[in-house]
Amino acid sequence: MPRRFMNQQPWRSWPPLAGAAVALLIVAAVVVAVTWENEPAAAPQAGDPGVVHVHGLDVDEDEDDGTLYAATHTGLFRINEGVAQRVGQRYHDLMGFTVVGPDDLVASGHPDLRDESLQRLDSPPLLGLVSSPDGGQTWSPLSLLGKTDFHALEAAHGRIYGWDATSGRFMVSADRVSWDTRSSIQLLDFAVDPADPDRIVAGTPEGTVASADGGRTWRRAGDQPVAVLAWSDSDLIAASPEGTVLTRTRNDGEWETLGDLGGQPESLHAEGTIVYASVVDRGILASRDGGRTWTVYYAPR
Repeated sequence: MPRRFMNQQPWRSWPPLAGAAVALLIVAAVVVAVTWENEPAAAPQAGDPGVVHVHGLDVDEDEDDGTLYAATHTGLFRINEGVAQRVGQRYHDLMGFTVVGPDDLVASGHPDLRDESLQRLDSPPLLGLVSSPDGGQTWSPLSLLGKTDFHALEAAHGRIYGWDATSGRFMVSADRVSWDTRSSIQLLDFAVDPADPDRIVAGTPEGTVASADGGRTWRRAGDQPVAVLAWSDSDLIAASPEGTVLTRTRNDGEWETLGDLGGQPESLHAEGTIVYASVVDRGILASRDGGRTWTVYYAPR
């Protein structure tokens, strides 16, 4: 999950490699737009790239079948019993993603360039915060369009917490429109304690940090590097950049090794008694014993 830089203008200050990556993304999207100019809104099934690089996982608890959402480099998918179904007709690069409530989703990242409603003239292709009231079928801008690229989003305690990869800002919103910038910090991922709106644990390249005041200040909380984090009902679960699965309780004790994902993690989500993880080249895995053992939930085609 690549991260960018603190205290800089988001678009002009990206370094050559980051700028090149964004340029490639824009070129690819333009090619897609031109290729499909005279095609139906939905891409032909044969040309659908499918589930590519899962940036976020979440479950709508009110759905009877417990379908898993996977937010990817090529759009949103619903995954159930090993089958992935594209949601909607656009291929937005959803970098940040979370379920707020029944059919109520928010996301960030980069727009499918066929969708002019999610672009701002003379601004970089950044979604800011977008919302879907229909389970991902359609998206509309809420705030920060063309200004912010949240690489991590979490809905908790009636708030949206986000980390902006273009500036390094950790931000919180109570209404999805106005934002409180709490701090500037380089993060890989973060998780909000379900029992405490002000307690946040995050992974950085140098180790773990924690905040007790809603992300305004941070303290060192361990030397173990973690790439992705999620909170279960009682424990914090994380995975190292190499795929080692770790856990510790809310009292900030030492990390305990649980199991191994067998590859580089992309995202992590805990839902009830199940923990989901997306892993490079392995697909999406599921654990029903808190992260000790894993089985393939969805295998890439």
